[in-house]
Amino acid sequence: MKQNLLKNLLAVFLLVMSTGLAMSQGVTTSGITGTVTEANGQALPGANVVATHLPSGTRYGAVSNVEGKYSIPGMRIGGPYRLSVSFIGFSTQDVDGLILSLGTFSNVNVTLKEDGQELSEVLITADQNSLFSSERTGANTAIDNRALSKLPTISRSINDFTRLSPQSNGQSFAGQDSRLNNITVDGSYFNNSFGLGSGSNPGGRTGVSPISLDAIEQISVNVAPYDVRQGNFTGAGVNTVTRSGTNEFSGSAYYFTRNNNNVGKEAGENPFNPGDFSYKQMGFRVGGPIIKDKLFFFASFEDEAEARPGTTWTANTGSQPITGNVTRVLASDLDGLSSFLKICKFSWIWKVL
Repeated sequence: MKQNLLKNLLAVFLLVMSTGLAMSQGVTTSGITGTVTEANGQALPGANVVATHLPSGTRYGAVSNVEGKYSIPGMRIGGPYRLSVSFIGFSTQDVDGLILSLGTFSNVNVTLKEDGQELSEVLITADQNSLFSSERTGANTAIDNRALSKLPTISRSINDFTRLSPQSNGQSFAGQDSRLNNITVDGSYFNNSFGLGSGSNPGGRTGVSPISLDAIEQISVNVAPYDVRQGNFTGAGVNTVTRSGTNEFSGSAYYFTRNNNNVGKEAGENPFNPGDFSYKQMGFRVGGPIIKDKLFFFASFEDEAEARPGTTWTANTGSQPITGNVTRVLASDLDGLSSFLKICKFSWIWKVL
């Protein structure tokens, strides 16, 4: 009896775990597709296609079918990649400089020349446009780490870059409420379903980004993808993939700060008191190989510290003009309200005791 009970509990546990894993799946990879043909335009079945991720040495392979078509899914985003196509009796052709975008397939068609004849011209066509692909339809905006490192940002969060999507209006996409977006990080849901105001995005209620911008490899914004792997949104699907190590050691360190010394003290003739505040952000990232071409590491750290006053309003003493951040309420009235609230608090505590 106990054994059957344990078996049932184990089965339920595995079912729940598999369901959770299935729900957390998302698009975190890319791919290459295309056609291999001979010089006369005939399809070349059985050609060997190998794609190598040059920074890490990772290799992906495929074989062309009877129509000469091949497809390599599940590839690491970014690049550059080198695509090598070979077949017995034909010269091997290489295509360099391929950069893959998140959730899209790059089309690379290759024409092989027979070995031993004079090669006057090698025709290689490639389409890496992230907006038009024979393997995917729908509006898509991809932002790689080169754009993340060069474009200006105020908050150092993904919200400063998802605005690059033409369908974006702040945190809203295609006219939908921002709470109807689906945000994933490495394929796992990263939503804030409660989402009041700025809390509709990860970390919005805290005012900070939960993932350092330096740790992000690529961001993809999909508004209307015809892809069964993407869903659970009526606004936009914002897919984020974090960095990984490569065969070369690399890293960065940064420090940002701001304070009230850079804020004006007057608005026209009206004085303004910004208060004393300070903001500091520092961090670093580092990555590299553990075993070349096989095992890598990546680490990222970020820390933020902010100090600011609860309010910069000044109570009206009755003698100064009501301008700028001077309240309309008299200081004496505010002091009276404060005293009243203190009396009510002590009275309530006395009654409870």
